[in-house]
Order: sequence, then C-alpha cells, then structure tokens
Amino acid sequence: MAQKVNIVLVDDIDGTDATQTVSFGIDGATYEIDLNDENASALREALAPYVGHGRKVGRGGGSGGARRSGGGRSASAAGGASAKEVRAWARENGFTVPERGRIPSEVREAYDSAH
Repeated sequence: MAQKVNIVLVDDIDGTDATQTVSFGIDGATYEIDLNDENASALREALAPYVGHGRKVGRGGGSGGARRSGGGRSASAAGGASAKEVRAWARENGFTVPERGRIPSEVREAYDSAH
C-alpha cells in the first residue's frame, strides 16, 4: 500500500499559508516559526540591527536557517550593502578580506561608517 503525505505550512502569526520555516535564537534557546514571505521579512527586518552588530556563532549539524519554497532576498535587497560591495570597498581601502565567507566585523563597521 502506498501513501502520499502532503505537508501544509501555516503561518504561525496570522494563519495564512506559510512559505518558509525560519529558525532564530535568543538567550540560548533556538526557535522555529512557519511564516509567509511578508511576516518572514518583518521578522528579519526587526532583527537586522541586532544581527548586524552581533557575532555569529557556529551552527550545529548543518541545519537551521530558513527553508524556503522560493528565492530569498540579498542584503542589498533588504536595504544593506551586499557582501560583494563591501569586499570591493574594503580592498580599495586597504583591508584584507576573504574571497568567500564572513566579512570581518571591523571591515563591515568601517564600511558602514564610510557610508
């Protein structure tokens, strides 16, 4: 006997169809919430000032983050500079930055101060 299972995500805030599961953490606890694109964007925008000034801690087991049914938004689309823009500015201004991965916070802060 075959079974077909359909999973329907429901936005935990307003009950509409959710498009993604967003993971976030605070005070040592990790949470997941199912959200539509509008509510996910609002959550990310609300957390952006804190994330921008925080230190990223390693992720366990390769899980976490957002699982999406459609594409995401880049930092530049969310109102901040893209990593590519920051890297180019940093190199032009004498900073050493890696080709990939996290941009050092002091470089990001210098970029933000200059702009």
